[in-house]
Amino acid sequence: MAVRFPFARTLCLALVLGAAGVAPVQAQNLPAPPGKEQKKLPEAPAKLPKVDRTKNLDFLFGALKAAPDEASAKHVEARIWAIWIQTPSDTASLLMARAKTAVDAKKVDIAIKLLDSVIKLRPDYIEAWNRRATLYYMQNDYARSLADIQQVLIREPRHFGALAGLGMIMQEVGDEKRALEAYRKALAVNPYLEKIPDQVKSLTEKVEGRDI
Repeated sequence: MAVRFPFARTLCLALVLGAAGVAPVQAQNLPAPPGKEQKKLPEAPAKLPKVDRTKNLDFLFGALKAAPDEASAKHVEARIWAIWIQTPSDTASLLMARAKTAVDAKKVDIAIKLLDSVIKLRPDYIEAWNRRATLYYMQNDYARSLADIQQVLIREPRHFGALAGLGMIMQEVGDEKRALEAYRKALAVNPYLEKIPDQVKSLTEKVEGRDI
């Protein structure tokens, strides 16, 4: 059964798409989101290398885009995630650790409140926004997930995880054109994202048709 986004959710969606450089969506009937308790937006791998906080992200993004193969790309990608994840203070680090513990215990509401505290304390800390977006997504709360993705992209327009997550949400609500646009932007930054090239191929055929 289709449901209509209220005005606030449609506005939120338009703002996020604008931040990602994607044309805003108009108010429309959208399919109800499926359950996805086990699904997550793209996030950092479990194991990350130690990196210097001052490491030049511009250099790493250049290396990521120019990587000759998947193994090289994954190495650079892990270094970028490691920089994004570095906490700006001991307090933020403690709160992030407690949020992870809460998620592991399936206490998502508590984890969100902890991330609320991190964001209030350190609003420029990208990973807090990104993780909270994931939790809202798991709860099928697209409006809040999209709002957090917007905050990530405002601070780091090259955040391939947020761009891929935006594509996932657009695809799930049935907006395949904007899903394709978001996925393409993610691949322009990180050509070796897992599963995204297949999604682009499939959506290109649906949205733009097969080559004759």
